Amino acid sequence: MAIKLTVPNLLSASRIVLLPLLYYLLYTGHIIWFYTAYVLIGSTDFFDGKIARKYNLVSHFGKELDSLADLLFYISSAYFLSRLQPEAIAANKIYLVVFFSILGFSFILSGFLFRRPVMMHTLILRWNAVMVYFVIIASYFFDVTLFVRIVAIIYIIGFLEEILIFIIYGNVDPDTRSIFHLARAS
Repeated sequence: MAIKLTVPNLLSASRIVLLPLLYYLLYTGHIIWFYTAYVLIGSTDFFDGKIARKYNLVSHFGKELDSLADLLFYISSAYFLSRLQPEAIAANKIYLVVFFSILGFSFILSGFLFRRPVMMHTLILRWNAVMVYFVIIASYFFDVTLFVRIVAIIYIIGFLEEILIFIIYGNVDPDTRSIFHLARAS
């Protein structure tokens, strides 16, 4: 697999490389700087894909790097929220346990079936990632307990869809829009 230093790949990598900065800002109590950095670092998730598609820079490596950056960034976001609004996490513990269990099962299943863990970018999962991003930002302004529950439930649905895709359709393009698109195409 050829690794190219493209703008989209650098943007994806920046989410991984700059993640420790967010932890540092949160731990040292620089909350305004944390939120500012979170907005900037999180926005790379939007721009990496847009630029890759617009300038025909989509690659297998880029998709894998983006998935890894997404996973680290959004799992870290759950941790950040546990520090910013622990009551929102506590009130949704069961939903989050179910979500993380299904996420783990999805990685185990894809690793077993395809010899590597796969993270899909279905419409549900893409939109939910955007919701997580905004939940963190909204947590500065108000209690996000209900929003955390909604996000967890939608993630459960999204990863169940991903598991069904693996079982029914096998190793498909991670950017597959939904199981319904696959059904229509077959």
